[in-house]
Amino acid sequence: MNPMSSAKPRICAISHVRASRIISAYLPNYTNLADIRIINQTFDGALKAARDLEKAGEVDVFLSGGSNGEYLRNNVSVPVVLIKVTGFDILKALVKARKVSDRVAIVTYKVTNPELEIVKQALNISLEQRSYTTIEDAKDCFRDLVADGYKVIVGSSIITELAEQHGLTGILLYSENSICRALEDAIEIARITKIEENRRERLNTILRNLNEGVVAVDMEEKVQSINPAMEKLLDIPHKSANGTSLSSIVDLGLQETLRTGMGKLNQIQKVGYRTIVASRIPIFELGVQTGAVLTCQDATIIQQADRSIRSQSKMRNTTAKYELTQILGTSAPIQRAKVLANQYAKTKSTILITGETGTGKELFAQGIHNASPRKNNPFVAINCAAFPETLLESELFGHEEGAFSGSKRGGKAGLFEAAHTGTIFLDEIGDMPFPLQTRLLRVLQEKEILRVGSNEPMQVDIRVIAATNRNLKQRVSDGNFREDLFYRLNILCINLPPLRERIQDLPPIAAHLLNNSFRRLGSNLVEEKLLEFLLPYFRNYSWPGNIRELENVIERLAHYHVDRGLPDTVDIPHLQSIIPEIFSIGKPPELEGGESAQLKTISKANEAMHIERVLAECGGNYAETARKLGISRTTLWRRLHQNM
Repeated sequence: MNPMSSAKPRICAISHVRASRIISAYLPNYTNLADIRIINQTFDGALKAARDLEKAGEVDVFLSGGSNGEYLRNNVSVPVVLIKVTGFDILKALVKARKVSDRVAIVTYKVTNPELEIVKQALNISLEQRSYTTIEDAKDCFRDLVADGYKVIVGSSIITELAEQHGLTGILLYSENSICRALEDAIEIARITKIEENRRERLNTILRNLNEGVVAVDMEEKVQSINPAMEKLLDIPHKSANGTSLSSIVDLGLQETLRTGMGKLNQIQKVGYRTIVASRIPIFELGVQTGAVLTCQDATIIQQADRSIRSQSKMRNTTAKYELTQILGTSAPIQRAKVLANQYAKTKSTILITGETGTGKELFAQGIHNASPRKNNPFVAINCAAFPETLLESELFGHEEGAFSGSKRGGKAGLFEAAHTGTIFLDEIGDMPFPLQTRLLRVLQEKEILRVGSNEPMQVDIRVIAATNRNLKQRVSDGNFREDLFYRLNILCINLPPLRERIQDLPPIAAHLLNNSFRRLGSNLVEEKLLEFLLPYFRNYSWPGNIRELENVIERLAHYHVDRGLPDTVDIPHLQSIIPEIFSIGKPPELEGGESAQLKTISKANEAMHIERVLAECGGNYAETARKLGISRTTLWRRLHQNM
């Protein structure tokens, strides 16, 4: 026979030869339903064969009859289906025996049947009933029956063979119908057993792979099932706890659950040097308590998971919107800054961005993040000058529950946690309170943080970009900034130029900002002539607030014109009322009637600056610069060298 397939129920019929022949005759009717194996063995031989199959896991149900079946049922754990004898089977066998002799003996396992007295009278036969427990008992019966002159014996397959060995006629008690019914019962039980085994295996697979520890006990607190996570937690060898009293290993508090039948969830408990969070639940089957189960997890793992969830929770300002390519400007200073930013983005090192207020430090920080390998991870920004010391500490490092009055229930993840695997941008780093500088230094050195109210460090993977408009070296000299922190921050440095040093970038930036403002206000206006008039005033202004100040000026212009439209002629008085700072230093020299006249009105101190500004606007083109200034190239060259 081919090896048994695991897809179908696996039946093993263990019987004496005579019953096996009948089973074999009916096998073709069941080959589509089950894999059926037949073994011709009895008692000890049958038991050995059964145990071998059971150990190999190659059988779902055994099929046997009479004494053989009872013997197997008492000694193996796999289900054993007995071939059952009906009253009709007995009657049919006795009728058949009556044809041989009117004196009939029936030999059955363990018990006799008083009701056969009625059958005896109906068939008009002399009926002798005998029972046996062991094969030796059966042989003794036959010696007596032969001595008494009986010629025909009714019984199981073993009995009929003994009868024939003693020269008697043996009539098999089992009918074909009984054997077929037993086969069908065995197939159904095997099918149900297989379903249950599959379900149990799925559960065991789940238990084996759970991070939670699980242990189930019976009413005597003996371990019935325990998974690897619990064995690891209790530090005990694999499978060594099965059948052992759980209390003899460790007290997990299940006695109370067994005694009261009441469960308790999420209880904190000490087990050795570990703190666990445990749930104890009673097990009921058909309304009767049969045991209890405990599930638990190391509290440290729960805390780590909680922190991980918090750090991955979506927070405001955790994405970088801008790319380096969106930074406008073709002037040499801004191009140098963009080149450095692109180079530094590819590294893991800390970056320090310096520059006056409003020069676009956060814009560069976002662009660096989006050009880096961390671009798909969080970008978190915070202004260190915007919070008092205690609040800034909580914002950056987070806090545990109860760390201070009014602290959030369950604690709170800080921005360092929120930036895990990404970038954190620390704006106005020069204004960070001195005590927090020490904590930041540890973050940079050790890549770990400590929540407020916690004593358990947490590893973080972050890239730090810091920015300041202050002179950090001077702050160090004044004792307001840690020198060691300064050198930790000042690894890769980018200095952003003020707007007055990149004046040639002003026209495209102003036009871009104005058109964006119109769109944001829902207007279809497009800037054409307004800035043409204003640009000389813009170039003449020093822009202490840089791009941010320019944004404010442009925003006011947009709001003023969004309802009025762009006029054909410029209304200077109205412009002076809404952007007075631009007109505060008077009319630009270039509007005084020619650049030559204008240069004459400019002091020697300002002349060089003005010439340099126009030269920058013209991209270093001397001919174009001379033309705009209304002077010859020779004069331009002479004045440049006079002012050097």
